Order: sequence, then C-alpha cells, then structure tokens
Amino acid sequence: MRVLVAMSGGVDSSVAAHLLHRDGHEVVGVTLRLWGGPADRGCCSVADVDDARRVADRIGVDHHVFDFAEAFETHVVAPYVADHVAGRTPNPCIECNRHVKFDLLVARAAALGFDAVATGHHARVVVRPDGTRRVGRGLDPAKDQSYVLHMLTGHVLDRLVFPVGDRTKADVRAIAAAAGLRTAAKPDSQDVCFIAGDGGRRTFLGERIPLRPARVVDLDGVEVGSVEAVQLVTLGQRRGLGLAGAAAGRYVVDVDVAGATVVVGPPEATLVREVVLGDPVWADGPPAEGERVLVQCSAHGRVAVARVAHHPGAVALRWEEPQRRVAPGQSVVCYDADAPDEVLGGGTAR
Repeated sequence: MRVLVAMSGGVDSSVAAHLLHRDGHEVVGVTLRLWGGPADRGCCSVADVDDARRVADRIGVDHHVFDFAEAFETHVVAPYVADHVAGRTPNPCIECNRHVKFDLLVARAAALGFDAVATGHHARVVVRPDGTRRVGRGLDPAKDQSYVLHMLTGHVLDRLVFPVGDRTKADVRAIAAAAGLRTAAKPDSQDVCFIAGDGGRRTFLGERIPLRPARVVDLDGVEVGSVEAVQLVTLGQRRGLGLAGAAAGRYVVDVDVAGATVVVGPPEATLVREVVLGDPVWADGPPAEGERVLVQCSAHGRVAVARVAHHPGAVALRWEEPQRRVAPGQSVVCYDADAPDEVLGGGTAR
C-alpha cells in the first residue's frame, strides 16, 4: 500500500511512519506548513519540520513539505479571531483537522496516487458489521484523540490509517527509542500552534482586534469586578475576573461582548438541562429521538449521559443529570452507549 504519512515532528507521527515502513508499505512523509507567523512551538516551527525530515531520513523514506498556509488562515485562524469577537470559545485544532488535515491533505494524497493517509493520532477506525466506519477511541485513555476527530465520516475514514491508535504512549516512545528516532523523548505539544509562547492569546488577538474592557456583575446586576478584555473571557471561567472576597468563588455564567459585560454566579448557576448542537456531523446518520448517548465536551473531559432530542433545524442533548453549560463554540461529541469507544458524531454548542 502506498501511504502518505503526515509527520508533525512529534514522536507519534514518527512512529506511525516507522511502523508502516517496517511492515513493507511504500511510505512518503509530509509535513504541513500551516502558519507563517511568529509561533515558536507546535507543528509549525522550523525545529519540528527539521525533526520530521531527520526522522524520515533515519527511516529511509522521502519527505516533503506541503504549504497549506492560505487554507489554514482561511479555515482556522480567521474563524478563531471571529469567534472571540462574537463571544464564542473556538477549538482551532478541531477546525484544522476538519478543513486541512483531513480534507485538503486527503484530497491531495488521492490526487497524487496514494492509497491511504496516516497520522500519529491516538484513535482507531472502527469497521462495523454493516460496513460503515466510525472513529474509535485510542487504546491509551490518557492520550485518546477521538474527540478532536469526531467529524470524520466514511468517505474520509476509508482512506485513513492510525498506526499508533492501538498502542499506549509508553509503547510508542519505546518503539521510537528502539528504532533510534530523534523524537523518542520529545515532549508532546500542548498548545495552539499559531500562538507564540511569549505573548500568548492576548497578544495574538490584540494585534488583530481591539480588545475591550468589561465590567463583571453578579446575577443581580451588581458590579463586582472588571476584566481588561471581554473577548478573552469564557463560560465557566473562575480566575482573572478581578473578584474579591465573597465574589471570588463565582463562575462566569454569561459573556456579553457587545455590552461589555460578564455575568458571574455560584457553581449551581452554571448548570443546565440540555445543550443544543450547531452544524452536527454524524458517522452513519443522526441518533434517534430519545436515544441514550455518552457525551464528552472537552478533549479529556468527563463523560456524561444524555438523551437525543430533535428540534426544528437542530439537535439537542438532554442531560440525565444537570451539567455545566458548554461554552458556545466548543465541540460536543457523542459516543455510542452500546459501544462506548465508538464516536457517533457531534457538533458545536450554541
């Protein structure tokens, strides 16, 4: 099989390429140039490209760089900024997976005659008895990345391979060390790749939009604090709100960017009975009305149980037990209650 391996310069994708080459596949490595700004970490730095190239040389496979910077700006960076302006909390890694890594890259691989695309994600492709495919959880629960891949469906999954999805992170590092790969002990990237470490999100957004100060009020409208930039506040936030005394134990329950107001309240004020999904994507059709699903609202968040409710033009999840309100813009991912490791699909919280 001829496989194009997306090599980010990390240990997981390095081992993915190594395993496929070891098993006799025709492997070509590719690193995506996504960001031309001053990021100093993530999958866009010069050091990471160099690591990927050196690993490919060690394995004995060709390595190329694809320039997807324009698409990355259009589909990831610009929406990231726009979401902050609108008071939403974006997840740029998911949008990168959706539009770039598993859209443009898969299409480019097909055009170049590759049979499959492989990545170092800790996830699996599950083939069900009826032939449909779903994203499945990776073997290592601490590294499982099925949440950020929830939007992948059959036509893309048909062409994907996740070589490390059935291994623990410790096993991956051991394989890399045994193979003499320079990334064996390289730390995992934990941050948004286009946000530079020295300035962070505040500097990045401040160079693109005017950041507005806002007052912080309690549920009765009494002013209890202030923030320097309302666009940087997210639902459920507790720190950095300028609160003192009794108000310090409160959480953000609403963000009004246009009105430059942040509302805080006690923990119970964050609880809701349902979440409505925008732009849902399902692996093999939407769940039925009343179907019980397992729901995850962050990459490694606690799983909660909900029932599906179909509204006109929308799908809602009604929690069996009240849950904290999910910040608008965040992904809400549903897993099969009868097969808890399999992704049914998901959408973004409204």
